[in-house]
Amino acid sequence: MFRRSACLASIALLAAAPAEASQAPPRHPNIVILLADDWGFSDVGSFGSEISTPNIDALAQAGMRFSNFHVAGSCSPTRAMLQSGVMNHRAGLGNMPETIPDEHRGKPGYDTVMNLRVVTIAQLLKAAGYRTYLTGKWHLGSDAKRLPGARGYDRAFSLADAGADNFEQRPIEGMYDTAAWTENGKPATLPKDYYSSHFVVQKMIDYIDADRAGGQPFLASVNFLANHIPVQAPDSDIARYSAMYRDGWTRLREARAKRAMALGIMPAGTALVTMKTTPDWAKLDAEERAAAIRVMQAYGAMATAMDREIGRLVAHLKATGEYENTIFVFLSDNGAEPTNPYNRLRNRLFLGMQYDTSIANIGRRGSFSAVGPGWASASASPLSGYKFSATEGGLRVPLIIAWPGHAGIRAGAINDGLAHVTDILPTLLDLSGVPGHGGTWNGRPVERLAGRSLVPMLAGTEGSVHGDAPLGYELSGNAALFRGDYKLVRNLAPTGDGTWRLFDLKMDPGETSDLSATMPDRFAAMRADYAAFARDNGVLEMPVGYTADEQINLYAWRQQGKKRAIQAGVVLGGVIVSLALIFAGWRRRRKRQRV
Repeated sequence: MFRRSACLASIALLAAAPAEASQAPPRHPNIVILLADDWGFSDVGSFGSEISTPNIDALAQAGMRFSNFHVAGSCSPTRAMLQSGVMNHRAGLGNMPETIPDEHRGKPGYDTVMNLRVVTIAQLLKAAGYRTYLTGKWHLGSDAKRLPGARGYDRAFSLADAGADNFEQRPIEGMYDTAAWTENGKPATLPKDYYSSHFVVQKMIDYIDADRAGGQPFLASVNFLANHIPVQAPDSDIARYSAMYRDGWTRLREARAKRAMALGIMPAGTALVTMKTTPDWAKLDAEERAAAIRVMQAYGAMATAMDREIGRLVAHLKATGEYENTIFVFLSDNGAEPTNPYNRLRNRLFLGMQYDTSIANIGRRGSFSAVGPGWASASASPLSGYKFSATEGGLRVPLIIAWPGHAGIRAGAINDGLAHVTDILPTLLDLSGVPGHGGTWNGRPVERLAGRSLVPMLAGTEGSVHGDAPLGYELSGNAALFRGDYKLVRNLAPTGDGTWRLFDLKMDPGETSDLSATMPDRFAAMRADYAAFARDNGVLEMPVGYTADEQINLYAWRQQGKKRAIQAGVVLGGVIVSLALIFAGWRRRRKRQRV
């Protein structure tokens, strides 16, 4: 474990010149966390994307990019680790409500909500005198004990679900009854001019300004819905991309890989694989291509709209004099989303009744669109796989940390050392000079922090603060163990076949060459490391035949599909009975007329 004293020594590199003894202690820095939803590794311009993200790129130039940063394969496990600095099983998110099999529900570590055994970053900072705010997606529990206000946030406008419409107060049809937005624990109503990225930033600005007179530092956790399904964006942003994406996802994947290597985000010569789930662009018919082009145009537009709102928040902090004393953290909660909600006839029929699914309406108000596995492979470029899996494309995402007023963070630098989402909380505590909890909070034992401070890496130290220590991971049966430059990984269907493989991520981040046979001793040692991790974290093996995609469809059927099918059956039954009565009455009249 990286020692606290070393962290504090590194912080000295970031601090301003020593103050006179008679001066007041320096004010704690503000902290802004910008959490994107389902952005792939190369969806940011400064990581290789063609998508316009100038404001995120400006933060990258003001701070440090981490090119070997890992999260969970889906949203709420990552969010729990980000909030708590504790591994997802110990935080209660061994799986999500939408993807957990019945056999695991309620087992230790499988609460499907962030449990009460962890302490959040908001609780720690609030105890140190911070004002704490959260806007946007929460997805860590919806009851009174688990909404943001109960977990340390002074003000919060949050969505308890995995996602919702971006233009109106509407749930993901077929998954939820309502869009569960609350403000400070009470049901909330969205404004008529609502667009998700604009709203969550404006609400955050309002919260910050409301308490500005108090002079306290603040934590601002901005949790965007972009680019989660449904992919939606303002018309003007979609128009910006109208000439793009006509060559298909394979060409885009290759182009992004070249840019990532040219930027130094990926090593030169990084090899790419073609995922088995990637459709052949050449075999699509004209209508399929038109729909695919349009949805990726909307995807790029959604990202640009989000970036513009980040720029608006940064501009506001500059105007109010807060910018240079603010630490910014930008990351995504997992890799790109490959799910195609239209891959089943039942889904196509249902969604066709709920939304305008015409090609011209893709990405607009009243639409329900997703990029699917083809474009997801480009978003993850040059990595393999995507969301839900334990591939690099599922776990490795962009991370930027900037503190513009402190030149000790190497501006514009790239660090390729291993970093993990549990490292964010201890890093922010070190940078802000706020103590951790040491395993005890308010007189009761709590889960200890699993992460390590990234401050030495921010100050220019090469390599990873994790050294050669094993770092395990599991979600929905997809599992990995990182140790030094190496990764042990297993993926279940449809991404994998359940076989354990070994990769050298420094030389082969695309996971193209399995070393398990050529490095049997390392392979065996890392298998033992993973077994110890699984035992210590209460990891359960998945039922035979399980896939996250099938489980999501089962969840949707149970939550909404079955109920709506019964309702439709009742309506249809009523129509049939009415028609039968009408027909019977007609026959009686005909019989009387004959008599």
